[in-house]
Amino acid sequence: MASLPVLDADGLAAGHAALSPAIAEQPIKQHLIHETVVAELAARRAGTHSTRTRGQVRGGGSKPWRQKGTGRARAGSSRSPIWTGGGIVFGPTPRSYGGKVNRKVRQQAFRAALRAHVERGSAAVMDPTDWEAPSTKRGLEYLRQAPEGIAARPLLVVVEDVHSVVARSLRNIDGVYVLAGIELETVDVVATRSILFEKAVWERITRDELTVEAVSPKPKRKPAVKKAAPPAPANAVADAEEAPAKPKRSRAKKAAPAAEAPEAEVAETEVAEAEAVEVEDVAVEEAVAEAPAEVEELEESPEVEEAVAESDEAPEAETTPDEEQKS
Repeated sequence: MASLPVLDADGLAAGHAALSPAIAEQPIKQHLIHETVVAELAARRAGTHSTRTRGQVRGGGSKPWRQKGTGRARAGSSRSPIWTGGGIVFGPTPRSYGGKVNRKVRQQAFRAALRAHVERGSAAVMDPTDWEAPSTKRGLEYLRQAPEGIAARPLLVVVEDVHSVVARSLRNIDGVYVLAGIELETVDVVATRSILFEKAVWERITRDELTVEAVSPKPKRKPAVKKAAPPAPANAVADAEEAPAKPKRSRAKKAAPAAEAPEAEVAETEVAEAEAVEVEDVAVEEAVAEAPAEVEELEESPEVEEAVAESDEAPEAETTPDEEQKS
């Protein structure tokens, strides 16, 4: 026989309780659950839709025009359904969608849904907690320490008072829904993946006192979860992969100015400069010595002699009176 885990004030499964015979011996009949769920969903419809017929629409009491002689189609009222602003034919009217389901059928369906959760391991009972003030952080830790079957979402928490400390601590958690025990129906049990009852609510539903047997050894608390760094957005990762890598800036310091050369290096540079000056002086002297010989060779050449003779034989140019006045 499946047992129901009982959670202590820290959320640990410190005990378990046997199911009442009414639930443990109830066969799970799918067709009864289906019939009950359909009826409950239909009964939740407001059914306040409404329209007006041609007799309820205001106006249209007089005949728009005479029967004959106008050439237009005959009409008896401007509120006819074929006219704009006229009445609605066979429109919806306020009604109740709820259907009758036998009381014993509803009871069997409800007990079968509870038994299915218990056998699946997705139901548990809460022992009274000693929480003094509402705390969502404490509610999260409570559910984290709970058995794995309660970790499925959505989770339905059935409490005696929706304004209690426990209810206000759990109602802001994502995927957790708080419901008063007096409002619980078969469709609520079927729609949720895990369900958590307060001990007083479970005893009122089953009409049997819950006998808790302690678990030995007592379960240990789960270690605290370390906060991980949030993952980078997918768009940012893609952009980083596509963008070309930027050259890294060199952080090397600028080279310091060269230090003054030592005395030995200064002496070597001065000697090299002096030698270069001497070489230049020798080259100049050699060029001067060779220059007269080249001049003599040019004077002795026949070409030069002919040019000189021609210049001596050429007559002097006659000057005109205008040129004499200018001079």
